[in-house]
Amino acid sequence: MRGGSIPGLDDAPAFSIWQHDPSPVPVVIAVPHAGRSYPPDLVSRMRQPAYSAPRLEDRLVDLVGKAVAARTGAALLVAHAPRAMIDLNRASDDVDWEMIGGRPIEPSGAPVTPSTARRARSGLGLVPRRLPGLGELWKWPIPHEELSARIAGVHEPYHAALTRMLEETRARWGAVLLIDLHSMPPLPARAGEPVAEFVVGDRFGVACDGALVAEAFAALGGARRLAAHNRPYAGGYVLERHARRHLGVNCLQLEIDRRTYLDPALAEPGPGLDATVDVVSALVQRMAIAVADLGRERGHWRAAAE
Repeated sequence: MRGGSIPGLDDAPAFSIWQHDPSPVPVVIAVPHAGRSYPPDLVSRMRQPAYSAPRLEDRLVDLVGKAVAARTGAALLVAHAPRAMIDLNRASDDVDWEMIGGRPIEPSGAPVTPSTARRARSGLGLVPRRLPGLGELWKWPIPHEELSARIAGVHEPYHAALTRMLEETRARWGAVLLIDLHSMPPLPARAGEPVAEFVVGDRFGVACDGALVAEAFAALGGARRLAAHNRPYAGGYVLERHARRHLGVNCLQLEIDRRTYLDPALAEPGPGLDATVDVVSALVQRMAIAVADLGRERGHWRAAAE
């Protein structure tokens, strides 16, 4: 199934959904940052698009998500709209309003005002504004009406679809787990310390049942993969919006080091892709059992063969 629309690309869906009915496992995988459908007008407005656009992407992590979903039966939601256009892991009001309409954006950067939203202050709000080493991403401001079209065509339908998928799965199993799938550049190395290849984020316990988090680390430990918890990625707006532990809706953000599945240039699929799919599939399978048990404990579990 396809949904939403990308402004500037005729008939281009903002996202796609793959799911079984009924769901064979109580897990939904979402991939918000791997979109690569760039409208020509968007590219023409970017400073050095060949450099900045790939740096904003969770490069090709949708390949991991698709392979894992196919192997495990998990439902899958993949965004096609690029993060450069709109960041689906930000609130719709997390906007640096100085880059919306009115006046040109200088390469040196305009001053940040106290009214600027929290993520937007860093340059990575709903519409990313700047990147380290490059500065301003855009040649001129974004009209208000264009921002509204991006929200209406991409942001709102994506999150509505994710809400629906989670609720349908929770209604069947009594509990559901969302894995918000991302990838990260290699973490900084510290002398004498190995670097984590995975980061599991649960907003410091707010977004996911502790028993499920423990299963995630057990799966990664069993695969002999080093993992970190909440640092430096604890989870963003997706978890904040969709996690409802008291209702059985649990959410994790999973970050994967791009070196594990891409080539040395971090541009194309690499020799480690299949092994990374194996690791994440084992994690999903193990956590699915734990989520089903959680749903049974809540008194709402239904047999998968129903």
